[in-house]
Amino acid sequence: MRKFKELGGKMAVFTELSDEDRQSITAAYGFTSLSSVIGIADGDSETTYLFRAKEGEFIVTLFENGAQPLDLERAFETMEALHRKGVPCPKPLRTVEGHATCRAAGRLVAAVSFVPGSSSTIAGAAKCRSLGRVMAQIHTVLERREKRTATDLPTGAVHGALTQENVFFLGEEVSGVINFRLRHDDLLVSEVADVLVGWAGETNGELNRERTRALLQGYEEVRSLSGAEKEALPGFIMASTAKRFASQKERTLLPEIAVIAYRSVMRDILG
Repeated sequence: MRKFKELGGKMAVFTELSDEDRQSITAAYGFTSLSSVIGIADGDSETTYLFRAKEGEFIVTLFENGAQPLDLERAFETMEALHRKGVPCPKPLRTVEGHATCRAAGRLVAAVSFVPGSSSTIAGAAKCRSLGRVMAQIHTVLERREKRTATDLPTGAVHGALTQENVFFLGEEVSGVINFRLRHDDLLVSEVADVLVGWAGETNGELNRERTRALLQGYEEVRSLSGAEKEALPGFIMASTAKRFASQKERTLLPEIAVIAYRSVMRDILG
């Protein structure tokens, strides 16, 4: 059964699981001694449940639309590679037949291990430094190993959405990064710019000096930015800032805001 709930001023979809659906999911993943199933109303494109079983706690997601098995397979392969290297992210749970997904309630289903912690709308320097380290861990594991000149920008798989709702913290440390569905190949410095703007950007476009330096410090504790990446970073900051403000009421001031962001990273970070 599909229900709609009011969440934050918008309608969120929520699919109820029947007893038959629960049994189908339990069998698909080989769960035993299922103790509880708790629904989490969490978005307009997916329904999330917390399954507690003898094997542990798992997040089971029912995708309402748009998700394809191949996309989720790629996301699973990415998370598996990161999890093996100790990067804090959910461990993907495959079915007893080895698949990334199954079907229940007429929808595509995927399951991952439960990640403790919570998202944070406000992050100080300590959280930003921890996020910088984790972002660099992701890039280090997924970076393409290929010959390039000193002026080439490194590429590889990036998370694609390291926003506040997709990063969990326990205290000041990142406890888990979730939602790898937007994982794609890109220039690594482009994601560095997006994270700087998303986590350190002020309402006028300027980057907060303390948070920006903490993010970059944490990042370079794990992976050093190349000379070419440092040189290119201000330009990517401008582009990311433009994306951030393009749909907001300040869009009429977009050129000025982008220049402010560019100058702040040049002055405070690279100056």
